[in-house]
Amino acid sequence: MRFSRLHLNLTFSVLIFSMLCASSAFATSITMTYEGHQGAVSQNGSPYVGYPFYVSMNGSSTYTPLLCDAFDNEMAVGQTWTATASPFLQGIAHSMFGSSMILDYKAAGLIFKSMLAGHISSTTAQWAIWGLFSTNAANSSYFTKNNFGAVDSTYLGLAGTASNSAFNGLILYTPNNASPGVGPQEFIGYSAVPEPSGLMLMGTGLLGMAGALRRKFAKG
Repeated sequence: MRFSRLHLNLTFSVLIFSMLCASSAFATSITMTYEGHQGAVSQNGSPYVGYPFYVSMNGSSTYTPLLCDAFDNEMAVGQTWTATASPFLQGIAHSMFGSSMILDYKAAGLIFKSMLAGHISSTTAQWAIWGLFSTNAANSSYFTKNNFGAVDSTYLGLAGTASNSAFNGLILYTPNNASPGVGPQEFIGYSAVPEPSGLMLMGTGLLGMAGALRRKFAKG
């Protein structure tokens, strides 16, 4: 019985530590360095390359491809800044364009996922997302010529009824102390790692089980 209690106490401690790690993963401060497009070129006559923007995270030599949502902001290759990386829906609260644009952010997330699934091109996705947040992008001749506004209308409609799970895996990278047209760009990325909210739910369930077992042994 003493051996079982020892292991139960260890399990209980590990679960508490895991819960704390999961909760801290909700929003993480990171250092980002823009590494350019790494040879990617513009497609379909677009005046800009757009996706993918390659970024080094915390000095990593492995670059992460991201999609920009801030058409009016600019960066230079080699530029470094600090940003907050958050699960997509949570990040909207402190995003560059603010929570009043939540439907636009949701549409952008769905557009990005649709691109990753191969349903729309990277050029269409990039310009449609730019158009959601920038009148300069939406009023450009390339945007209107390709009718990207219709893409935005479609995904804004889908965003209105999409479940939260539709945005799983998406990450929002918001630069600190930046605003529309000022400072580095904001980015959307994707990771297949389980969402912190999912880890929290799993940890909560396991923690409840450990507590129940602990009470059972205490009675023995």
